[in-house]
Amino acid sequence: MAIVGATTWGTTLAVILAARDRPVTLLARSEAEAQELNAQRQHSRFLPGVPFPESLTVSSDVGQAISPAELIILAVPSEHFRPNLSRVSEAISSGATILSAAKGLELPQGKRMSQVMEEELPAHLHPGICVLSGPNLAQEIIRGKLSSTVVAGQDPDHCRVAQDILMSNTFRVYTSDDVIGVELGGALKNIIALGAGIADGLDAGDNAKAAFITRGLAEITRLGVAAGAKPLTFAGLAGLGDLVATCSSRLSRNHSVGRQLAEGLSWPEIRGTMDNVAEGVNTTNAALAMAKDLDVEMPIAQTTHRVLFEGLSPQDAVAQLMERPPRSEW
Repeated sequence: MAIVGATTWGTTLAVILAARDRPVTLLARSEAEAQELNAQRQHSRFLPGVPFPESLTVSSDVGQAISPAELIILAVPSEHFRPNLSRVSEAISSGATILSAAKGLELPQGKRMSQVMEEELPAHLHPGICVLSGPNLAQEIIRGKLSSTVVAGQDPDHCRVAQDILMSNTFRVYTSDDVIGVELGGALKNIIALGAGIADGLDAGDNAKAAFITRGLAEITRLGVAAGAKPLTFAGLAGLGDLVATCSSRLSRNHSVGRQLAEGLSWPEIRGTMDNVAEGVNTTNAALAMAKDLDVEMPIAQTTHRVLFEGLSPQDAVAQLMERPPRSEW
């Protein structure tokens, strides 16, 4: 199997799969990166101290990595997803399962990664398109802590291929046919995690945070259903499960960005200190573009956008949300 992207998540997936004595190739961006990772036998930048299993190889050779692979996992940020897919598309063999592990939307139109795959891949590969999402904090998974996830696709056979390969006694994998819901649950929850980080940074309290997460779930479900997702998906692992983990954990990059915003830092200041990508920032813009097209109200996303890009203070953002006109919960 092949993992595209020596990111924290991509490297984590490569390590846990190779640890089961499966031959895994991690596709690096360049020959220099591949040589460095092979020489160190660890990713000292993202996962220091985590040794590579013997069956894990790092390569920059697309054909060598991709052509033999039954399962190809793309674990790159959404903003880099299309160019990475374009790089490997011609090497993908007929019948392969192609799994997106990205949790974001493509700017400016808010396209999901499965839509990008359908645009970039030839039609005969479309049945193999699947997506992965759930409460999957890489730093916990790499340490062997228990986790569950969801693989969604239109072809149940390809979903089962990914499920069978990824499943272990510490990583439980479920399947779904709701590609839209699983993708949007994984992407949109990052917006809510930014706000949850702000709430924690302001010491708003557990009542406020619980209310914010609940209303956030209602908001992302509204947009997801308007886009064609099944409502029940947002009550599952890719919806509520991922939302709880990302809004609660200090391992969450989006939660961390929110906390730093509450401390008075601006998004450009925070971005300059980050090694990894906080998907929720770009997803805020993408979600609002989707919401406009689908005529869906998203007050949390709109307020988060104003904090990130328009200079609204986190304190004023909280006040504006609390001062919205009263209404029925449902």
